[in-house]
Amino acid sequence: MKTLMAIDAGTGSVRAVLFDLEGHQLGCVSREWYHKEDKYPGSMNFDWKTNWELTKECIKGVISQAGANPDEIAAISTTCMREGIVLYDDKGEEIWACANVDSRAKEEAEEIITKNPKLELEVYKKTGQTSALDAIPRLLWIKNKEPDIYKKISKLTMFNDWLIYKLSGEFCCEPSNASTTGLVNLKLRDWDLDIAKQFDISPNIFPKIIESGSLFSTVNKDAALETGLKEGTPIVVGGGDAQLGCIGVGVVDDFEAAVFGGSFWQYEYNTSSPAIDDKSKVRVNCHAVKNIWQYEAIAFNPGLIMRWFRDAFCEYEKEEAKKAGRDVYDLMNEKASKVPIGCYGMKCAFSDIMDYPNWRHAAPAFSNFSLDPEKFNKYTFYRAILENAALLTRGHIELVYEQTGNKPEFITFASGASKSPLWCQILADATGLEVRVPEVKEATALGAAILAGVGVGIYKNVSETAKKLVKISAVYKPDIKNYAVYSDVFASWKNWYAKELEIADLGLTNHMWAAPGSNRR
Repeated sequence: MKTLMAIDAGTGSVRAVLFDLEGHQLGCVSREWYHKEDKYPGSMNFDWKTNWELTKECIKGVISQAGANPDEIAAISTTCMREGIVLYDDKGEEIWACANVDSRAKEEAEEIITKNPKLELEVYKKTGQTSALDAIPRLLWIKNKEPDIYKKISKLTMFNDWLIYKLSGEFCCEPSNASTTGLVNLKLRDWDLDIAKQFDISPNIFPKIIESGSLFSTVNKDAALETGLKEGTPIVVGGGDAQLGCIGVGVVDDFEAAVFGGSFWQYEYNTSSPAIDDKSKVRVNCHAVKNIWQYEAIAFNPGLIMRWFRDAFCEYEKEEAKKAGRDVYDLMNEKASKVPIGCYGMKCAFSDIMDYPNWRHAAPAFSNFSLDPEKFNKYTFYRAILENAALLTRGHIELVYEQTGNKPEFITFASGASKSPLWCQILADATGLEVRVPEVKEATALGAAILAGVGVGIYKNVSETAKKLVKISAVYKPDIKNYAVYSDVFASWKNWYAKELEIADLGLTNHMWAAPGSNRR
């Protein structure tokens, strides 16, 4: 039986997943990994030696787990967390790497902004990126703080490309993840070497960019011996996790949108014409589908906030769920479903609506509750967190609408939060849009498998295949009356949050997170 393999280098773990040609998952083996801080505050180092060993364990493990024949693995593709970069010397040896939200380059990012405030906007209008997350400040940090390493840089790749390099010994990059570096011209879907020269970064370190879904290379002899794969197995260019996640849930065509409700919530809106305005509030990336781009708005920490609330305040529910063999969130949802929309007027501040060049968030807070335990108990606070994430999504939909003049007809909702029927319905009611939940468990890996199949000719194209393989397990329709109530709640929340942000800007409270140089007037 022919199979397709996806290798996914996520933020917290790496996994190898095997699929049949109908998109059914045959096996998945994962290993947790950690990105440690060194002497530099905000550093988030990527341990390429240990992590390659863990990756090999996953590949061997999934072949064994699925009882697969390596000869029948038709192709492999790779995906990963975005923004992380790996640097190599002229011998092809890794010499430096950092994971996605490494923030050690604060001084360099602030210097970019203060020395030439117009330059960041110029870069954004070509690349869709700002210094908040792109690679330019990090490269300048190495130049300033680790000059001996900087002099040795011969190549730069993202982590999905690093996996391909480890399997094949050949370098490439692709548009979806490379576009997060701030060094790719969006419209050309290729490196913009003029930007590199503007920042005095060598233009010779960037491998050729090849579109996702293209057959690139094969597994070499050394990698075959290390992983149990067959030498000569085709390797197809993959992409960034959000973009491949979109493929894995069928969001592949113009005007379609997805929300991924994980630790961070990402709103991804597809477009065939990436218009960029001067406000620069929304991130714009290349999709892993040719001639499609994505407006992206990110909400910080809804999943992590939910986990914090569960562990800090729901010990009783955890014990009850354990006794009943149920998920603790199911018990919480049952209680929270009885709390009225708007949580009796209570508000919470966590993530703000995205503002890419001034990206910062107020201090975490709950406000406007009384000492009435019947109304304001843990279930009210819990529901407030659910509603907050949904209102942020509404804000992001409106933000993208301001730039494009378009909204999706429905939202495809995936990742952990989509397992909650209550959260799904709140999202539908708060946005006024139908919410569709796909049944796939490993959407990002399925997206990589689809690209692998397209690259070797098993599938005709990405769009047709994704629509065929992705199945919708649940649909939530918005209640128009509830939508009207949420409209008032949303307007009030935005006005209140602006005041909370002012308090943090004054230094009276600590921002939950702030991009370097973001608190500027």
